Amino acid sequence: MTIKSSVLSDGCEQRNPAAALFHSLSDPARLSIVKRMAGGEVRVSDLTDELGLAQSTVSAHVACLRECGLVEGRMQGRSVYYSLSRPELIDMLAQAEVLLAATGNAVSLCPIYGTGSTGVPLTKKRTP
Repeated sequence: MTIKSSVLSDGCEQRNPAAALFHSLSDPARLSIVKRMAGGEVRVSDLTDELGLAQSTVSAHVACLRECGLVEGRMQGRSVYYSLSRPELIDMLAQAEVLLAATGNAVSLCPIYGTGSTGVPLTKKRTP
């Protein structure tokens, strides 16, 4: 598999589709929502109760996942039932669990993105 990215004229990296996919799943709430939807359809009100988050927060996360094409909604009466739009996402999450188990969850110790990190990547200093 080849994952390409491009660098813009100002030196910033343009997010490629693979990076955007992983970024959409990088928020713990969105990941919990996706994992819950792997078990079947769910309403925002159900997610609000299960995750202990505000309705507006859950709705915003579901909207993000929907805009990314990972989630779809189905109207039933006055309720919208959300589910994963691609079954491949379940396979990807399962493989992520295998990878985490194989590495002993070492990624959680990553100084940039692991537990206790700031989430801000370190920048390399340029040498003249």
